[in-house]
Amino acid sequence: MSNVSVIEVKNQSQLKQFVRFPMDLYKNNPYYVPSFIKDEFKIWDAKENPALSYSKSKQYLAFKDNKVVGRIAVIINHKEEKELGIKKVRFGWIDFIDDKEVSAALIQKAIDYAKENNIDKIEGPMGFTNLDKAGMLTMGFDKLATMIGIYNHEYYPKHLEELGLAKEKEWVEFEMNFPKVLPEKVEKFSGLIAQKYKLKVLPFKSKEEILPFVEPMFKLLDETYKHLSTYTPISDEQIKTYKEKYFPFIDKNYVICVVDENNELVSFAITMPSYSKALQKSKGKLFPFGWWHFLQASKKNDRANFYLIGIHPEYQRRGVTAIIFKEIFVRFTSMGIDFAETNPELEENKSVQVLWQDYNPVNHKRRRTYSLDINK
Repeated sequence: MSNVSVIEVKNQSQLKQFVRFPMDLYKNNPYYVPSFIKDEFKIWDAKENPALSYSKSKQYLAFKDNKVVGRIAVIINHKEEKELGIKKVRFGWIDFIDDKEVSAALIQKAIDYAKENNIDKIEGPMGFTNLDKAGMLTMGFDKLATMIGIYNHEYYPKHLEELGLAKEKEWVEFEMNFPKVLPEKVEKFSGLIAQKYKLKVLPFKSKEEILPFVEPMFKLLDETYKHLSTYTPISDEQIKTYKEKYFPFIDKNYVICVVDENNELVSFAITMPSYSKALQKSKGKLFPFGWWHFLQASKKNDRANFYLIGIHPEYQRRGVTAIIFKEIFVRFTSMGIDFAETNPELEENKSVQVLWQDYNPVNHKRRRTYSLDINK
């Protein structure tokens, strides 16, 4: 008989255990980067997370010998079901000790939840929406995590595969040693393309000048990625939430917007200095002293992360990326950035991956979601 028990999170004390468990699990791991604790609590508050208005979810904690040894959340996104016809239980926030009884008990909760709701499939790890963290790390366990990437132990995918779950979707991430000299063809084409299509890079003198372009950026994301099979449009409420969550960390020098002659946004790129080490030092808290580590990371850093990039479909094959990358090169060089890392990109999304081809990208991380058809 198993001595693992799994309970549903029902109160604030249990939610605190749910949020803090990975920080205990990875306490001495040099590659793990904690999430902001405050933001993790907001995820499960309907007043703070607009996705809860069209989704339902539960969180569970696994115990063994009176200690928390695992966690999992299960989610049904009704918007995804309505707009894409995809009916599944998403599971996420899954962490566990290296004990197969624990991982089996957690996955069983996802299976049970699917059966209770007459759903035949589970998939994870993933969040509520496309902009939430997704994908279990399968390569790159010895690489520092980013602020928006899941980190997990090497035994995680082995446990899921032994439980019968199979690969559903794959993401790749790349690291680049940023060049000291701009590639000749980027230099040449950036000017030609800007002149031909009457495009220009907007000069932002302050963060506040970026605000009017935040909503157009998210709308452009919809246009950029709507062809992907799993993409669901971003709601106005989500835009507001993500703006409030990430805008404080935006540096005007890391935001590039390209507009046409009518000042309409045709392309943008959002990068940030790497805040991974700052998050580690702050232990997921901005106060009382965490803000200092973030301030230092924004002032002095040799590494940057690409977070979002959007290109209007009408311009995707017209060389607009040359304009963006020339601008990135100029700015990164002036700020002493030597290394750049992409965010997770779906393996099938070749149109985004080709953006990095001139910078000798190294595929240093891979991650995937796992699924199980429970009636097979």
